[in-house]
Amino acid sequence: MYVRRIVTVLALLTFAGGASLPAGAQTAYEPPRLPDGSPDLQGVWDFRTLTPLERPEGQADKAVLTAEEAAAYEAAFEAAFTPDGTLPIGDVGAYNNFWVDQGARLTDDQRTSLIVDPSDGRLPALQPGVEMHVLSLEEDLPGTRPVRVRAAGIGADSYEDRGLGERCLIGFNSGPPISPGGYNQNIQIFQTADHVVILNEMVHDARIVPLDGREPLPARITQWMGDSRGRWEGDTLVVESTNFTDKIASFNPSIDRAVGTGATLRLTERFRRTADDTLLYEYTVEDAATFTQPFTAALPMKRGDVLYEYACHEGNYGLFNILSGARAAEQ
Repeated sequence: MYVRRIVTVLALLTFAGGASLPAGAQTAYEPPRLPDGSPDLQGVWDFRTLTPLERPEGQADKAVLTAEEAAAYEAAFEAAFTPDGTLPIGDVGAYNNFWVDQGARLTDDQRTSLIVDPSDGRLPALQPGVEMHVLSLEEDLPGTRPVRVRAAGIGADSYEDRGLGERCLIGFNSGPPISPGGYNQNIQIFQTADHVVILNEMVHDARIVPLDGREPLPARITQWMGDSRGRWEGDTLVVESTNFTDKIASFNPSIDRAVGTGATLRLTERFRRTADDTLLYEYTVEDAATFTQPFTAALPMKRGDVLYEYACHEGNYGLFNILSGARAAEQ
């Protein structure tokens, strides 16, 4: 699919040197506050970025790009599109640049990966016997249910053979954890003294996070987006989530890849204002059944504009066409 093809193009770039993250890069920032004294995180936040989740292979010591390298990286992404602004997927054209909304820039600090721990910017090794499931938008590949990728599938015998995003069950970039990709890459945050709401533009799901110290749900009650509990650590909102359904993956490195199961996932997210126009989002994935160690990613979000309703189920003629097209082919 188009994300993999773009990453392949970018991975071909060779970046020399071994720059590292500057010491003391974070400066003190006093965020606006609500009447209860908590930092005001409210508003629309845009998480588009060209910075990949993982650092390109062979660049383990290159944490940050120079300005010249960053410009070459961004130019390579633009060059991956055809002259009319589309990036083909197999025999079918993809959306053009207007609809894809992929962004055009790396993170402000020009990091080579969103993953900041491990230090090589790569996903940790998988546990023995655990496999990364990779499907494709170009063809149906062998697999078993439940299909835990966000897009693509294992066939068209049933809606259960399609990815979670195609079925409008959960957005392909909304997580949790939130991960850039495609389009509709915005969240909106609402706050009260005892709750925070995180509304995803993609599939328009809302997570309501209590801050009042209540106990988590019983382990037998699982949910698509897990059971979240929040607290303030200084000016950082910390959200811990468990009780994910086993119908989702432990982690989706991209919309066509999935590994593990949500049943063993513990996710910690952190939200902190670092500037008037920047919300730093960090997440740590802990799943000893899937990965050999936890890993952490950092994604700066920029102040957005307006959040529009993404009425996925109401307009999901794509899934209908996939299944009805398969029935017509069988005839």
